[in-house]
Amino acid sequence: MNGKELKHISDQELLAQFKQTNDNRLLGVLLQRYTLLLLGVCMKYLKNEEAAKDAVQQIFLKVIHELQRYPVQYFKSWLYMIARNHCLMQLRRHGEKNVAEFRDNIADEEFPLQEEIEKQQMILLLETSLHELNEDQKTCITLFYLENKSYQQISELTGFSLMQVKSYIQNGKRNLKLLVERKLHKADG
Repeated sequence: MNGKELKHISDQELLAQFKQTNDNRLLGVLLQRYTLLLLGVCMKYLKNEEAAKDAVQQIFLKVIHELQRYPVQYFKSWLYMIARNHCLMQLRRHGEKNVAEFRDNIADEEFPLQEEIEKQQMILLLETSLHELNEDQKTCITLFYLENKSYQQISELTGFSLMQVKSYIQNGKRNLKLLVERKLHKADG
């Protein structure tokens, strides 16, 4: 197949063919589809065009390595997560507080199964599980851990009492842990 014919093949088909053949041309087509998305994600987090371009190249290399290690069902969302996490790690190295601290905190303190899975898989599970929380818990968890808001700020933004905010965060963390453990158990079983 030439490059023109490959453009009409779905991400999943290209990914499956790449896994079977290790033909980097297939992976190249996939990555080319999302180069602008990656650049946009990197610009959003790094706020520097040169740093963003460098990050995209580093992400391409990481993707080549990671695709050999993990099953990927939804390439675009997986790629987005890889890019976002890469950028957050770059920010963390430069001392900026960010989402990665929340994820590391949760992963290190709450999940004894962490040793059995790779950190990237845990991050993906946390991301998808966060969206499964009820709206109040999801809102409070997002504001507290991802946007670094205080209990008081969350209370003011949402109209919840301080006790409600604390309760939503505590219950949200517990439910997040249960959701992730359920998914891990399901994957093992």
